[in-house]
Amino acid sequence: MTGALVQNSTLDLIGNTPLVLLKGASEAAGCEIWGKCEFANPGASVKDRAALWIVRDAEARGELKPGGTVVEGTAGNTGIGLALVANALGYKTVIVMPDNQSKEKMDTLRALGAELVTVPPTKFADPAHFVHTSRRLAGETPGAVWANQFDNVANRKAHIESTAPEIWEQMGGRIDGFTCAAGTGGTIAGVGLGLKAFDENVMIALTDPHGAALYNYYAHGELRAEGSSVAEGIGQGRITANLEGAPIDTQFRISDEEGLEWVRRLLTEEGLCLGLSSGINVAGAVELGRKLVADGRKDVRVATILCDTGFRYLSTLWNAEWLRAKGLPVFPWLDR
Repeated sequence: MTGALVQNSTLDLIGNTPLVLLKGASEAAGCEIWGKCEFANPGASVKDRAALWIVRDAEARGELKPGGTVVEGTAGNTGIGLALVANALGYKTVIVMPDNQSKEKMDTLRALGAELVTVPPTKFADPAHFVHTSRRLAGETPGAVWANQFDNVANRKAHIESTAPEIWEQMGGRIDGFTCAAGTGGTIAGVGLGLKAFDENVMIALTDPHGAALYNYYAHGELRAEGSSVAEGIGQGRITANLEGAPIDTQFRISDEEGLEWVRRLLTEEGLCLGLSSGINVAGAVELGRKLVADGRKDVRVATILCDTGFRYLSTLWNAEWLRAKGLPVFPWLDR
């Protein structure tokens, strides 16, 4: 027996997330802005999808065998998704994280039974980078596979095969644009490719935080970063395998302050407690909606990704002292 509300496996709870009309963003854009509620996944983030596809792909290729271990370098959410999927299938997980990520992510990984290794944040070219560290640990661990989420295209395949068709069906085949930020690139590339397969006229836009290099790459053909961002899990300085061939039609750069304003509005006006990446995505969706309206499209409808729950950032994004230390505006109610 299966259905939207009845599943035979806990892994079937991944995906088929709701789509919600965002009223404030729609009013600001002058068109419909829809958010895909990826915080409704079992691991409370969009990364559950990539985790499931990566593990299933490793099994199908015969690399992951019973009792094996999944090793990954991650800002946290992919590790949480991998730990849950691995638990359901009888595997162990080793997760390598930069030590500047939220305490909630680290505590969650430990609670899920993952072995957590933290390393100082550093540039990708540094051999001590969390991605390279995870690759080395995978090679040293008997029966282990390296998830390699940045360059393993099973990541974007998850969004080609699940996220994009869900959005298309939920919007009744009436969608003019899609945007989100890039971390691994799997979500924007996969959803973009998937939606373009339904309709080439769907405009795919990158929403990039400051401190990332992709905005300048797609705008000017040069990987060049400017500024900085405190957003976790998004922002990229290279073209990953998942980003290769991504159908990016236009691009926007969004500041943390803009993203935080939408985080505030989504909570106080619509009752959604989300992370900064979601706020940045919604800000980008508003920009994309305005562009499509200005271009003369009628009855414009734009979709974006609401990546994860704000409850994962109680010690950072929702902490007055942390916000002040970063020079960011403090939500008024945090000072009560």
